[in-house]
Amino acid sequence: MRKLLLLSTFVLVGWLATPNTANAQYNNWSVGFRIGEPSGVNVRKYFGDSHAFDLNIGTYGGLYGTNRSYRNGIYKSVGLTIQGHFLWHTALTKSESMRAYYGFGGQINNRRYYPPRLNGEYENALSLGGSGIAGLEFFPASKPYSFFLETGAYVELLQAPFFLNLNTGLGLRYNF
Repeated sequence: MRKLLLLSTFVLVGWLATPNTANAQYNNWSVGFRIGEPSGVNVRKYFGDSHAFDLNIGTYGGLYGTNRSYRNGIYKSVGLTIQGHFLWHTALTKSESMRAYYGFGGQINNRRYYPPRLNGEYENALSLGGSGIAGLEFFPASKPYSFFLETGAYVELLQAPFFLNLNTGLGLRYNF
């Protein structure tokens, strides 16, 4: 929680300390980190003025609890996830320092699943589903990095159809 508060403070101070004009750098690759659900490494490839592909690789299940009902058993751990989205984005300001985006894609998760039939033992549960996100990205003036804040949802298709999880996050990316 302290890390989240520290990062939020850093984002706010950075936003307040930057001038009102910006040279957005969204036509390239960017790499950074995302704190939330899922958390991990974030890579984004921008395509022109209005499209991008976003990839997250990291952990899943830590933010909303490691002890969660799933199918007829429970999850008791944080798992690995790979999440990808095709995005549409648009400038919200003339200087293009603030951009909004939304997108759709998929997510693969692997977590320890504890079904009652195993009497306290676990099995690895590989799940697959669709996800959607929407967010804001801020590009400080003449800086090679950007901050982002996003929210969305994950709807599982395999192994527990319609299992729903909120996906939220904030992060920092270096644009090159």
